[in-house]
Amino acid sequence: MTRLGITMDYSDDFATVAADVVAFEKAGADVVEVAEAYSFDAVSRLGYLAAITTKITLASGILPLYSRTPTLLAMTAAGLDSVSGGRFELGIGTSGPQVIEGFHGVPFATPLAHVRETVEICRSVWRRERVEHTGKAYTIPLPADQGTGLGKPLKIINTLVRESIPIAIASLAPKAVAQTAEIADGWLPLFYHPEKAHLAWGESLAAGKALRDPALGPLDTIVSVPLFIGDHVDPFLNAYRQRIALYVGGMGARNANFYNDLAVRYGYVDEAATVQDLYLAGDKAAAAAAIPEELLTSTSLVGTEAHVRERLAALRASGATTIVVMPLAQTTAGRVESVEAVRAMLDELG
Repeated sequence: MTRLGITMDYSDDFATVAADVVAFEKAGADVVEVAEAYSFDAVSRLGYLAAITTKITLASGILPLYSRTPTLLAMTAAGLDSVSGGRFELGIGTSGPQVIEGFHGVPFATPLAHVRETVEICRSVWRRERVEHTGKAYTIPLPADQGTGLGKPLKIINTLVRESIPIAIASLAPKAVAQTAEIADGWLPLFYHPEKAHLAWGESLAAGKALRDPALGPLDTIVSVPLFIGDHVDPFLNAYRQRIALYVGGMGARNANFYNDLAVRYGYVDEAATVQDLYLAGDKAAAAAAIPEELLTSTSLVGTEAHVRERLAALRASGATTIVVMPLAQTTAGRVESVEAVRAMLDELG
């Protein structure tokens, strides 16, 4: 059965959205995902949500690696799993150099190694092993020639609710996606186009799954989409158009933009170049206008009930196992109604 999730954006009014989450839980949502960029942290919000909900799964979407050590991530996940009664899923990612170096002041280096070793260390902590790790990105305990020499292997003090907490990894580039398919419980792509996903990631997913430990079970493909059901959709599509333009056009340098690369792998080669040229030249409106209409409508759940139903079927057929929506209706009642509608559609699809 496909899980239905809700995303709490980092810019949302927290009091309003927290109340919405309680209503979404009653409406049949399975997961709530809390975002973090260079914003308020996601952990404090997740802790609050743990206290006001009873059964919905709580997930970070995502916590960046470089600003937290692997053991701190493991401790945080274990703590959230404890206060929620075993309802937490750890979503992690590397973020990018603009945020990691520009906001946190930490070098953005060896991202693949940082991800793999973080996963290894987290799972070791949760098994309550004494942490000893020597890798490309991390060495624990710290060697004597890098510190005081007084460090010794330690294990987490507490008894955990679970010794295995699901880990989902945000990844877009081919090598990163292959690694995710190999080592993670879940995968968090962005701007997921169900009809073109195989062009961007098919080979990478197959390569990673070929190396996957069967004990991990199937990879949970967690797809996030904006949601609005109705006839008057232009304001919502326009806002989403601007968001895609920001990522494809302005997120990263000209030759180091993962989202632009994704649009190219989808087949939008000329359009991706045009959007980036316009955005970096400062013409954000023209960049947004240049976003292909198909990319806009195929990666969202914004439209009539028939359109949303068709897109849900396409997502499921492409392999999406968790569909995380961002309800865009202007009222709580409207947002809850849209979540209820999607829950019903997913149940009908089986």
